[in-house]
Amino acid sequence: MRRVLATLAAFAVSLSAAHTALAQEHPLAASDTFAFSPAADDPKVEQASHKISDMLMRKFGVAREKAQTIATAVMSSSSKYSLPPALLLAIISIESRFRETARGPNNATGLMQVVPSAHKKLVRNVDLTDPEDNIETGSAILHGYVKSAQGDFDAALKSYGGSRAYAEKVSLRAKSFEPAASVDAASAGGQ
Repeated sequence: MRRVLATLAAFAVSLSAAHTALAQEHPLAASDTFAFSPAADDPKVEQASHKISDMLMRKFGVAREKAQTIATAVMSSSSKYSLPPALLLAIISIESRFRETARGPNNATGLMQVVPSAHKKLVRNVDLTDPEDNIETGSAILHGYVKSAQGDFDAALKSYGGSRAYAEKVSLRAKSFEPAASVDAASAGGQ
């Protein structure tokens, strides 16, 4: 468990460093989050996004266009919030099995099962059934929990899902997504 969390933390640090370097090279692009699309600018990220969408189609039966939308949104939010893409995919698979119209307790909505009443400011004017909006919002929430927990992903996941068992389940599930979601693995596979 600690090894998985250490791996996820190391990946998050490398994503953060890459994002910082990109922000230094292109300050306007980094400040304008809607104009900045890391998947469109970086072939490695684009390749990882493609591997993710293929995995979603094959393993979860997600339609091609929807899988591509989810993969792109995951990679974008991963970069923006310094979160491992495998972690976001694990949360989505557990929370909704990649169904954007999923509904849960407390009106939890969408792919990442965002609870509107718990995050009123974040969900204002947001369509939580839209995959991009939902992943963006869920990632922002998780990022806030990571910051509050001073980088402790286990504590952040406990806050997101409500229990230690949830945190462990997400961490274990993230392992299955790492081969497809790793930017480094995507670049190694393309060489």
